[in-house]
Amino acid sequence: MGESDRTLDGKSARKRPRVAIAHDYITQRGGAERLLLSMHRAFPEARIYTTLYEPDATFPEFKDLDIVVSPINKVPLFRRDHRKALPFLALASSGVRVDADVVLASTTGWAHGFTTNGRMIAYCNTPARFLYLPEQYLGDSRPLSPRALGLRFLSPLIRAWDQRAAKRVDTYVSNSSAIRDRVREVYGRDSEVVYPAQSVNTDGPRIPAPGLEDFVGEGGHLLLVSRLMPYKNVDKAIAAVASLANERLVVVGDGPQRAELVAALPANVRLVSGISDDELRWLYARSRALIAPSFEDFGLTVVEAAAWGKPSIALRAGGYLDTVAEGVTGRFFDTPDAASIAAAVAASRYDVWDVGRIKEHAREFSEESFARKLQKLVDDALIRGEGR
Repeated sequence: MGESDRTLDGKSARKRPRVAIAHDYITQRGGAERLLLSMHRAFPEARIYTTLYEPDATFPEFKDLDIVVSPINKVPLFRRDHRKALPFLALASSGVRVDADVVLASTTGWAHGFTTNGRMIAYCNTPARFLYLPEQYLGDSRPLSPRALGLRFLSPLIRAWDQRAAKRVDTYVSNSSAIRDRVREVYGRDSEVVYPAQSVNTDGPRIPAPGLEDFVGEGGHLLLVSRLMPYKNVDKAIAAVASLANERLVVVGDGPQRAELVAALPANVRLVSGISDDELRWLYARSRALIAPSFEDFGLTVVEAAAWGKPSIALRAGGYLDTVAEGVTGRFFDTPDAASIAAAVAASRYDVWDVGRIKEHAREFSEESFARKLQKLVDDALIRGEGR
């Protein structure tokens, strides 16, 4: 990209616009990383810029892409746990320089602060939760814990940096109506809502997840796919299922709470980390429903479940208000505590679902639609840039 095309008479044609993609860090497997891959499929020639990249900790597709990292990527500790890099991420992000006509930044707090000579479109997955929703981010952490004290010290400095970075963004885009409202509240910016794409390949191979063949059996288990962090409420879902002897739950995820959760798992719950997409397909295909217990900015897993024709049991809040059609693709519970989740799970045993309608709902979040909307945003940004 960026080289001049030639017309038939040999004269130089206008250069093709250079599009780059920015992302906070690529150090884990989750919805944000799947979103990044969808963005790259919309702009397959785009170079990706990020602060940290750990190939073995994220999806293998990234190994084939052109990825530029910041100097702090040389620190193995930061690649293994990006939270350890928190005191350095603002400076590292400001030092990432992107040479492109348009930068499409997928961000929860850092990539919108990368420096560029082009137009910046910030696709906001959420304003930094640790800055603007610290109680939710910390969960049950003690007020005087090292983590809480560290955030209390660093937050004012990082918040000032974050607000300056937001002012330099040309166009904000939000991944749900909940995030649109939060972007307006936090940054004072209006934004268009563009739902993330679900790119689940339900026709792909299915391989039994190790150690789960006997536990899952012929299906009917509940599934929870999440990062293992306090605000995700995975512990509440586990406690809920522990009280229901006829239910089985498989939790798929990794994160800071893993050891704590594994140490206290009840007999009817299993937790697995780092499984392949083939193994995840096997778990989705055999499940009876997905549990979605956290306040999510969008909530991609309920759309992924819908692609399999599986209903969701979700918290009535956040992005799930956009992605779950009550009575059609799932049911809600109102508070993220074990008793409420258990009641919803027990009641769901009597639900009858139209699998065809659930799958039709998932198609509203197709990757083709997502790509078209992003491409239009880039075209509009280029037109506005020419008018400067």
